[in-house]
Amino acid sequence: MQAAVNDTQELLKTNSRLTFDDYVIQKIVSLCAQDVDGLLGMDGNVVDSISETFGRDERVSKGIKVDVGEEQVSVDVTGILAYDVDAREVFTTLQQRVSNAIERMTGLQLIALNLNVTDIMTRREWQKANT
Repeated sequence: MQAAVNDTQELLKTNSRLTFDDYVIQKIVSLCAQDVDGLLGMDGNVVDSISETFGRDERVSKGIKVDVGEEQVSVDVTGILAYDVDAREVFTTLQQRVSNAIERMTGLQLIALNLNVTDIMTRREWQKANT
């Protein structure tokens, strides 16, 4: 009996897969970005006011492109930084948080995170532009 159970478990290991839609990885990145000081927005969405919804919120994926493989993922983020912040520090913080969250939640390894800064704004400019 135990041999049959072991054979079934081995068969499941070889024929089963856990996969993730791009949107899932994009949402993880978006939620991580909310907590990064100095990152104001991503391609038009307001990081400070993103709210999690039960449906697919297309704002969550704006400015985030992902390439999801079987064991690895790469991420491209287009963002707007706050004036007078250290862009390298913002980048490093984002990279660490995204890497930790993706690995913890999916088991995937982040092999690349690229941040393309398209603008720098003061918080006042950002708030005025988004009201």
